[in-house]
This record gives sequence, structure tokens and C-alpha cells, in this order.
Amino acid sequence: MMQRWFRGSPYRVVLAALVAAFGISSFCTVGWVRAEGENTEVSLSPPGALQASSNNPSEIGAADTAGTVAAYFLDEAESSGAQEESDQDPWEPFNDVMFSFNRNVFDRFILKPVAVVWDALLPDPVQRSLRNALDNLAVVRRLVNNILQLKAEGAGRELARFTINSTIGVAGLFDVATDGFGIQQSDEDTGQTMGVYGVGPGPYLILPFLPPMTVRDGFGLAADGAMNPLNYFVPFAATAGIYGTSAVNERSLNLDKFEKVEETVIDLYSAVRNAYLQRRAAAIKE
Repeated sequence: MMQRWFRGSPYRVVLAALVAAFGISSFCTVGWVRAEGENTEVSLSPPGALQASSNNPSEIGAADTAGTVAAYFLDEAESSGAQEESDQDPWEPFNDVMFSFNRNVFDRFILKPVAVVWDALLPDPVQRSLRNALDNLAVVRRLVNNILQLKAEGAGRELARFTINSTIGVAGLFDVATDGFGIQQSDEDTGQTMGVYGVGPGPYLILPFLPPMTVRDGFGLAADGAMNPLNYFVPFAATAGIYGTSAVNERSLNLDKFEKVEETVIDLYSAVRNAYLQRRAAAIKE
């Protein structure tokens, strides 16, 4: 009886959205680092670990990226901007504890060991195809938020990418839109849309098993999860499993990069916070 109620209840969508938010957060980007002459991205995936990549990841090695990140945050610590980001973190004592838990407990003893086994079992091309397929399903979130932000070009790119990758790219397993046609993703989310329309970020916040966020972006993550088609066409348990698999897959693809960055950056908490807040502010202004 309980199972029948849950299956037909609108609360199923709400719960699925929360699970989706967790899955999205496991590999979502939290910061951009721009070194002079190059475009380098710093991401948090999973919670408490840094992922380094670029618009062309093959051109930037893990060691070089780690050095870039370290130098960037050393400079930021001496700038007025770093003080501004610190002012957005009134809950720092709590956040620091949660950050340590995510990094030193959840990642070290659960997510990373599983990712190591996953990496040994599946070759990188298979892992990348899995990432591509799930990313292709996120088109609804990107398309809706491009429209809400009145970004017609971005919305058009998302429609073109979805059409190409869902057909020529075999249900999104291959990113033909980027590799074959040069159509770049227009990655917009609900948190950005709220910011565009004047909603302030609120305090910086870290919760167990989730990435850094602001209060505004936390609500945005839940809304983004509600826009994922999986929540409406796949059983709840399967949806949770898919997002868990996605988190493990993303961690597996970046094992070496996380380790290099963690070894290089001394104050990882401040580095992640500053990168996240700066990246989100920049994304809203674009």
C-alpha cells in the first residue's frame, strides 16, 4: 500500500528531485581559474576534492593545473576580492567541519575506493560515454534556463546539440556536436537564472555529501533536479542508482587530477570557497 501511494504521489517527484540534486552536485563545477594566457577550470567533484580541466583537457596536464590553481589562490589571498568572499562565509566553522567530513571521510573511505575499482574495470572511453549520455539528458535544465535568461543563441545551441548527440551520437554516448560540429554547450542552471533576476546568493554553505553552494544555489539545485527527465520515466530507486553511478564515474575519470591539486593547495577550504563564489558571480554576469 505504501509503495502504491508513493508511486502515484506528487511527493515522488520532490524526492526524486532531491536525489537528482545530489547526483548533479557530485560532478558539478564550482569554480573557474583563469591563468594568464589560458582558460583553466577548477571543479569540485566529488565533495571536498578538486577537479581540474579546461576547454581542451588534453592540453593541460594535472601537475600544470595544480600549479596554476596554487599560484592563483596565493595571489587571491593578498587581494581585496578574497576578503569579499570571506565575508560571504558567516557559517565558516560549520562549513569547515562539513568540508572535512566530505573530504576526509566520505571521499577517502567510500567514494574514492569505489572509483578506483570502477576505473580498473572500465576503460576511459566507456566512462566518458557514460558521462556524455547523462549530460545529454541535462538538456532540459540548460534549455529552460537559457530561455528564462533570454539567451536565444544558447537555447539554439542546446537544441542543436541534443538533436545531433541523440541521433548521430547514439543516444548521447558520443559528443558529436562538440567534436564534429564545434557546437559548444551553453551551461545555464536555475541558480544562475535566479541571480540574473536579482536574487542574492545568501551565505556560503556546505552540507554532508553535497558540494559547496550558496543558499540560492541550493534551491537552484533542487529545481534543476526536478527538470531531469529521469525523475519522471525511471523508478525512484533506479534514479538514485544512476546518480550514484554517475558520481563514481566522474570521480574515476579524475583520480590523478584530484590528488595533484590536493597535494599542491595548502588551504583547500578557502581555495574551493573562493573559486566557487568567483565562478558563480562571473557566470551570472555573462
